[in-house]
Amino acid sequence: MDETESNNISYKLTREVGGLWEKLQKMWQHPWFRWLSYISAAGLFFLLLLWIFIIRNLPDTDQLLEYQSPLPTVVRDINGMPYHSYARENRVQLDYADFPPLLVRAYLAAEDKTFFQHGGIDYPGIVSAALGNLTRDGRPVGASTITQQVAKNLLLTNELSYTRKLKEVFLARRIESTLNKQQILSLYLNEIALGRRSFGVEAAAQAYFNKSVDQLQLHEMAFLAILPKAPETYGRLKNAESALKRRNWVLGEMYNNDWITEAQLAKAKAMPLGLVNSRSKEYGRIGGYFVEEVRRQLIERFGETADEGRNPYSVYAGGLWVRTSMNPFYQELTTKALRDGMLRYHGGQGWKGPIATIPMDDGKWQSRLAGSNIGIDYSNWRAAVAIGMKGSNADIGFADGSTGLLVGRPAALKLGDIIAVAPSGGKNFALRIIPEVGGGMVVQNPLNGRVLAVQGGFDSRISSFNRATQAQRQPGSTIKPFVYATALDNGMTPATIIVDGPYCVWQSASLGRKCFRNFGGSRGAGPKTMRWGLEQSRNLMTIRAASDSGMANVSETFKTMGIGEYPPYLSFALGAGDTTVLKMTNAYSMLVNHGRELKPTFIDYAQDRRGKVIWPSKWKPCQGCNAKDWDGRAMPRFTAAGKQLMDPVTAYQVVHMLEGVIQRGTATILRDLDRPLFGKTGTTSGPTNVWFVGGSPNLVSGVYLGFDQPRNMGGYAQGGALAAPIFKQFAREAMADMPKTPFIAPAGARLVRIDRTTGKRVFGAWPGNDPKSGVIWEAFKAETEPKRSIRKEEIAARTDRKRPKSDTRKASGNQDNGTSAAAPAPVQGASGTKRDQDFIQEQGGIY
Repeated sequence: MDETESNNISYKLTREVGGLWEKLQKMWQHPWFRWLSYISAAGLFFLLLLWIFIIRNLPDTDQLLEYQSPLPTVVRDINGMPYHSYARENRVQLDYADFPPLLVRAYLAAEDKTFFQHGGIDYPGIVSAALGNLTRDGRPVGASTITQQVAKNLLLTNELSYTRKLKEVFLARRIESTLNKQQILSLYLNEIALGRRSFGVEAAAQAYFNKSVDQLQLHEMAFLAILPKAPETYGRLKNAESALKRRNWVLGEMYNNDWITEAQLAKAKAMPLGLVNSRSKEYGRIGGYFVEEVRRQLIERFGETADEGRNPYSVYAGGLWVRTSMNPFYQELTTKALRDGMLRYHGGQGWKGPIATIPMDDGKWQSRLAGSNIGIDYSNWRAAVAIGMKGSNADIGFADGSTGLLVGRPAALKLGDIIAVAPSGGKNFALRIIPEVGGGMVVQNPLNGRVLAVQGGFDSRISSFNRATQAQRQPGSTIKPFVYATALDNGMTPATIIVDGPYCVWQSASLGRKCFRNFGGSRGAGPKTMRWGLEQSRNLMTIRAASDSGMANVSETFKTMGIGEYPPYLSFALGAGDTTVLKMTNAYSMLVNHGRELKPTFIDYAQDRRGKVIWPSKWKPCQGCNAKDWDGRAMPRFTAAGKQLMDPVTAYQVVHMLEGVIQRGTATILRDLDRPLFGKTGTTSGPTNVWFVGGSPNLVSGVYLGFDQPRNMGGYAQGGALAAPIFKQFAREAMADMPKTPFIAPAGARLVRIDRTTGKRVFGAWPGNDPKSGVIWEAFKAETEPKRSIRKEEIAARTDRKRPKSDTRKASGNQDNGTSAAAPAPVQGASGTKRDQDFIQEQGGIY
């Protein structure tokens, strides 16, 4: 190609562009072209803005395919029965097949009649709503389809704006391309807010009619269908007339769409609303302190909220099913026993003041009382607020809005004071006094550590502080068994003689000389066996045992057994350090468990909403454990769990000595339960706390009473007089049907007959049934039991038995013989005089 041809091509292109520009200039002279250009440019600009501000940032609708409704966590007891739920919203998730067809049609009639025909948008409805909004002020309204409502409820906010409406439109189209109609309806019917804190139709059916959806009648279904428009209006009994009109309108729409017959329409319209005043209690009020401890542990592990979907196992949205170790029977007994013990201590003391006080200046006492969450489930007691004074009486109100008359009000009662009352006839009520003293009680299985019951005060709705797991208190003498356990590991035996006498130590130049004393100021009883010192809870003997064993060793035992970490000062051997009822109960359980480690557990396992166990992480089901009959396969075998924290024989020796506390020590009040029991009472200086910890081979419990701000409980307050009776009340019923199983001695323990007073070994005599028998069985480690001794009296007695009767009589008359006169009479056991070999043959073994 030459230069001339190149110029020609360039010339032609320039002429064509110039010609196009000239044509556009000519066309621009026409008004219709200018208007068309303006409209096109505006449209393009609008689409650009729409994409930038709305479409570009729309959420992904694919997430709805895996959407999980926020569901409450349900807590089950040891038998698998639900007894509580953690929920901020009442919600129950159903599948589409679970919704009655008439219920679905009721919602379609009320909200979106063409739902199954449109593609997510009701265009005629949108145009009509837009024209209507141009002629009215206030909140904009729109013809939102069910699909749009799903988009708003699950993917958008409740912002009142046209921008949100536009987002709904685009999302609705996307949702219709992602989900089918049944999936969209399921999301809608499970998520829609329907008042009374209920979300979804199943929760609403329970809230308004105390029924499940499959039990609803036609008129009830129609009522639920009117709630999405205005749940707080139609759901109130005072607006029953407007709710009836709206309900009947829905019934008419169902009839117009041939979804019900004329007879069904007439019958449903004739029915009243039939709303219940309030939802009946789904679960009984039991184990408030147990429930709160479980909630705390779950939140610590799984979190409280869903965190915008990042936490699928949250407590208030994850839909967990939690199996706990709470035994409802034991929990009721524990609650009642502790409360009765607190009331016994309170006795005839007067009114100490209100539970709480609420403002009364605006007259909204009912909502404030209900919002305080203060309640009482003891006997027939109720929480009430003083709303008026009438001389010596007072008008009182309750959380449900009812009122009554308090007869004989305290002079110090003021308006707004919340008090406890009980019915006394008609609308009259009598004052009841909540004990000022606090306390806590724990019941545990000593074989696996499962906590079976917890009560942390009088009522969890009065005070949520759990005194069983959170209150740090001095355990007093209940810590002594672990001092003696250390002594047993350092060369002593239950028969070791320890002096019960004055004991002083030089602490330091700053602290000076410290002298210890027994409870009550006794100076001591002289040399006694370790068993006697533990049974009688002698402080001076405990201090000597701790000092001889090394207080550092004693402190290490406390730490190892999970009681607490204390400095090696002798005062801690008498319970000067702080601990909790739960820790002490668990430590005693480990004694029963032969010194093997136990960790107190409230939760057996947690499942997600689909039933998969998510905690503990290594949980495995026990296949065949609950089989009715043997299937011929190998039986399940369980290995001992936990580390060995204490010599098993030492642990048994301590338990064996603590059985003596029940039989002849400081807890003889429990002896008439007539079963193998062990335990220890405790009373701290003041006294400020009273304790009892103990139980049977299958059940261990700990209990204490004391003021939240420690102060003197009165000189008469002792563990055996106040705390042990609480355990007794519990154990009398809890253990009524239990077999009387003895405590099992571990391998290596040797049971030897000894003289209870001297600790010396006894031959030819046997322990009797009398708790104060002079001869008892004592537990020893191998090679630590008292050795056989040959005494002059024993030799004489043997010689006496070998002689003929005539010689015996002769010797008896000879005062110079020096043997027969001093020979002791044979000691009689339960079945008369026996020889060792006879006893061995009868029992079938060697002891």
